[in-house]
Amino acid sequence: MARVLVGVKRVIDYAVKVRVKPEKNGVVTQGVKHSMNPFDEIAVEEAVKLKEKKLAGEIVAVSVGPTQSQEVIRTALAMGADRGIHVEVPAAEYELLQPVHVSKILAKLALEEKADLVILGKQAIDDDANQTAQMTAAVLDWPQATFCNKVEKTDAGLTIVREIDGGLETIKTKTPAVLSADLRLNTPRYATLPNIMKAKKKPLKKVTPKDLGVDTTPRIEIISVEDPPVRQAGAVVADVDALVAKLKEGGHV
Repeated sequence: MARVLVGVKRVIDYAVKVRVKPEKNGVVTQGVKHSMNPFDEIAVEEAVKLKEKKLAGEIVAVSVGPTQSQEVIRTALAMGADRGIHVEVPAAEYELLQPVHVSKILAKLALEEKADLVILGKQAIDDDANQTAQMTAAVLDWPQATFCNKVEKTDAGLTIVREIDGGLETIKTKTPAVLSADLRLNTPRYATLPNIMKAKKKPLKKVTPKDLGVDTTPRIEIISVEDPPVRQAGAVVADVDALVAKLKEGGHV
């Protein structure tokens, strides 16, 4: 495989408590810590491992979003990616950007870059959509292997162990293909200080969806964003009869 394209998304850090805006039209992002989507870190690590095994020649990290998205591209470069592509979408438009738009962008770049493999995180922790890898494969008409637990290169292509409900599934696919990384595929490495410094000098190209011929016109309108309901406090009951009575009172039985 000559070239691997890896998608990286900038999301609110997993350790941050998400707050809804007072206007209830989104979540607060200003002044909030962001980082690379954890599943995308796993995707980058897998690409780097393929390169270390001499199974990939070049890794291209791609991020779609506002200017700040370059931060996660630099993180990917520090982890071992060779160059980056930033598809710039203004913050106001980015809030309504959907997986279908990102998929078309990634598909276009995969063809332009002559990628042999596209590796994405299985989902982003902000919208939990779990759609981008599948849609990208559909747009490209390439084979797909989602929820990857293990990836092995063979003479015929790739052997993939997938995580499914109730166990694991092993499949074989030819390349080019689209993969989505699951949690147990690997443990991402930390970027060392020397590599962080080197990443600043690695090439990073900036384009727009329009440059790629992709229409990002919103397909949705956000009506309202609400906090989840506050969980009710528990109660201790004296016996089974009291428990049944309590359940009936709450309309649960």
